[in-house]
Amino acid sequence: MEAVIGVLILVILIFAITTLVRSVRVVPQQRMDVVERLGKYKRTLSPGLNLLVPFVDSVRNKLDMREAVVSFPPQPVITSDNLVVSIDTVLYYKIVDPVRATYEISGYLQAIEQLTVTTLRNVIGSLDLERALTSRDEINRHLSSVLDETTGRWGIKVTRVEIKAIEPPPSIRDSMEKQMRAERERRATILNAEGHKQAAILTAEGEKQASVLRADGDRQSRILQAEGQAKAIRTVFDAIHQANPSQKVLAYQYLQALPQIANGTANKVWIVPTELSKALDGIGGALGGLANMVGDVPTSGVDAASVEREAAEAARAAAAEAAKVDEAVRTAEAQVSGDTPAVDPDRAAALPAPDPIPPSAALGSADYNGQQQEPERA
Repeated sequence: MEAVIGVLILVILIFAITTLVRSVRVVPQQRMDVVERLGKYKRTLSPGLNLLVPFVDSVRNKLDMREAVVSFPPQPVITSDNLVVSIDTVLYYKIVDPVRATYEISGYLQAIEQLTVTTLRNVIGSLDLERALTSRDEINRHLSSVLDETTGRWGIKVTRVEIKAIEPPPSIRDSMEKQMRAERERRATILNAEGHKQAAILTAEGEKQASVLRADGDRQSRILQAEGQAKAIRTVFDAIHQANPSQKVLAYQYLQALPQIANGTANKVWIVPTELSKALDGIGGALGGLANMVGDVPTSGVDAASVEREAAEAARAAAAEAAKVDEAVRTAEAQVSGDTPAVDPDRAAALPAPDPIPPSAALGSADYNGQQQEPERA
């Protein structure tokens, strides 16, 4: 009897403990429990301590109210240009109404996945590959609006949809890589050409400025040289006219200049004909009768008009005598080469060949026969 009473007490104790456990429910934060009473929705338990009617009330579903993320497997999608691409999507959602999420849809995750796939195929099917690769934001906004509108009556809020990857076929990837490589090479070539162009422009500008500076320096140098030569000529001209040199000095300077005239690259052979003595006689007379001008003294004053007049007369006489000398030289060259000169025979017989005039005779110190002349006395 006592054993039966002990068993009965134990059963009552177990029943009491079980009843107590089933009547008390502790719900953690960010979780909602849907409670049914005899198979019908009764209420939703909020976080904290909640009491239930044991053996009458039961928890149908426990829903996490936090935002959740789910990654769907890659889905093959055909673009408008008939290319199959593989697209991975990531979905962010949260439950806003536990009752609707429990009773409006069975398996909301599977429903959201299928809705995402169908919507994605509709969106990508209207785009070509290039636009699909560059229009991710537009695709994400379209997917988010369609999913949010559909899942709203399920008590679910789709907060964000992201396309994780769009994988074109391998052949298309190779073509895209070649295209990108060609584009980068084109840009590099353009940049290189631009660099060469800028370098050539800068070099040309530098050469232009250098040429301008060199030309300006050359011009300044020539101007300074010309000014220096002009000053030198004026100084010599003033010195000559102030000193008023005699005819003897001028004749002496002329004789000193003759070797320099003969010291030319074209003057290899000098032929002295018999008529050259008379030509020198004429030049000496043109210089003003230097043989009879002993005791010529420079004057202190300078008459510019008389100097110019004498210079002009001397120039004309020197030009005439030079022409005679040139004719005599050509005649002598003809004689040496064996050609017959075009000379009048009567004139050639009438003109004897005079002796050469020594340089001292041109200065007035000797006569034409080599004898010293006495200067005339006043």
